[in-house]
Amino acid sequence: MRTLRYSINITLDGCCHHEAGLPPDEESMRYWTDQMGRADALLFGRVTYQMMESAWRRPTTGVWPDWMEEWETPFAEVIDRAKKYVVSNTLSEVDWNAELLQGDLRQTVQRLKQEPGDALSVGGVALPLALANLGLIDEYEFLVQPILAGRGPTVLAGLRKSIPLELVDRREFRSGAVAMRYRPAR
Repeated sequence: MRTLRYSINITLDGCCHHEAGLPPDEESMRYWTDQMGRADALLFGRVTYQMMESAWRRPTTGVWPDWMEEWETPFAEVIDRAKKYVVSNTLSEVDWNAELLQGDLRQTVQRLKQEPGDALSVGGVALPLALANLGLIDEYEFLVQPILAGRGPTVLAGLRKSIPLELVDRREFRSGAVAMRYRPAR
């Protein structure tokens, strides 16, 4: 059975908005490239899928945009070629190596988890909240950036009940960021 891991960058005060002072740096991009490269597939909601596609899809010219730093290219290449599943009741089709998932969320994700492989990675805000409320997330991975945002959406806001966690891995970065991975406590 594949593990479903929720992975996200957050600020010290729990903000998870990409414009809340969470600029990528070379070390964290290498970390996310490695993590994403270990996943069999990525699971996105509509908003996250469209945001990631607009930033990381290889242009039809085959040339990455000028705004992209050289050290961001490996991440772009990994996410561009990754298998993606998109949960949406509003989209009628997806591409970018993606499959549209509609219908009962619990049944659909349980089916994906039972397929052969090692891991599925989910990102974003709304979909992970729904999955956490259904008890479907096996691991929570937070890359906590050393900044207080003071505004913006916070990770898992609206969780129906608390989920006790146990730390299974921790890594410190030169920037002061800390990656922590947890599993629900048994």
